[in-house]
Parts: sequence; C-alpha cells; structure tokens
Amino acid sequence: MGDKNLKNSLENRKKKMQQSFANVFEIPEDTMLNLPKITMMGNTQVFIENHMGVIEYTPQKLRIGVSFGEIEINGREFFLKNILSDELSLQGHIESIIFNT
Repeated sequence: MGDKNLKNSLENRKKKMQQSFANVFEIPEDTMLNLPKITMMGNTQVFIENHMGVIEYTPQKLRIGVSFGEIEINGREFFLKNILSDELSLQGHIESIIFNT
C-alpha cells in the first residue's frame, strides 16, 4: 500500500513540475503533458489529437486511450473519417463524450 501511495505522490509531483515548466516557458499544456486536444464541430464531428490508440469502435461507440485513461464517445452512424498515430476524426451523430480516468 505504501509503494502505491509513493508512486502516486511522485506522479503528482512530476505533473505539477511539468505544468510549472509549461507556464514559465509558455508551452501549451496539451503538448507538455501529452493531454488530448478535442475539437467538436456541432454534434456531428469530433477531432481528437494526442490519443494513444483505439480501444473499441462500433457504429454507436468509440473508445480511445489517452494519457489519463480513456475517452468514450457514444451516438450513432459513426464513421472514422481519418485515423493517424496521434490524431483521429470521427463523424456521425454524437450524443455524449465521457472521460474515464
């Protein structure tokens, strides 16, 4: 139990240092911390940068890995318009986006 708390403490300290570094040198936090950047066009298209891979894809659901866990997008008539190693574009009727940590 103690090792897990120590590991979490070190990870939190590392994230705080990275945030401070990003602020001092005016580096976007999504770049420094490898956070996903999500851009939506209404409820019909979503672009996600800095993902870590597709976990599940159906016409009603997309789950992708990100640095803090996963993002789940629910809806219908999904179509992966573009997928690259670190970015993707999804089209369809988007009903919800859930962040699972």
